[in-house]
Amino acid sequence: MPRVDFPVLPDHGRVWVFPASRRLAEDEERRLLAEVDTFLDGWAAHGAPLRAGRELVEGWFLLVGVDEDASRPSGCSIDALVNRLESLGQALGLSLVDRAPVWYRAAAEIRRVNRQEFKALVTEGAVDPDTRVFDTSLTRLEALRGEGLERAARKSWHGFAFFRDAAAPGSGNAGDRA
Repeated sequence: MPRVDFPVLPDHGRVWVFPASRRLAEDEERRLLAEVDTFLDGWAAHGAPLRAGRELVEGWFLLVGVDEDASRPSGCSIDALVNRLESLGQALGLSLVDRAPVWYRAAAEIRRVNRQEFKALVTEGAVDPDTRVFDTSLTRLEALRGEGLERAARKSWHGFAFFRDAAAPGSGNAGDRA
């Protein structure tokens, strides 16, 4: 299967969000996307080519999606993708596979902090349930397109984890994203 444009992947397809540890420079964006395209052109599961696409959001978030109707990725194929991105991240001097931090928007700027720092920001009142956060735990294109990668903390797992009393009903439920 050929690599496809990300928007043509079906809503029921699988998605992985690979957040960068810092915003990529324009030349790094071009290099990352070229390397990912080359990888996706040959990406296969047990010899079956995968119909996949990619998108880079705001220089921070690499999205890789797969049409599982065409062919399902295997554990080994997913490992190959993660390993390639780890290697590429090292070459660029950043991480693309660490989902532990919290990414949030402060005014027009995207910030990355560890969870303890985000909790301190909550305590200080510097962030609140309406603070825009990025949900790197999404696994389905339907959720990405419907709920969005960026949304109010109360409408993501962040609401359950950091603003339990203000979280929207059903937010933070991993089963909603499986």
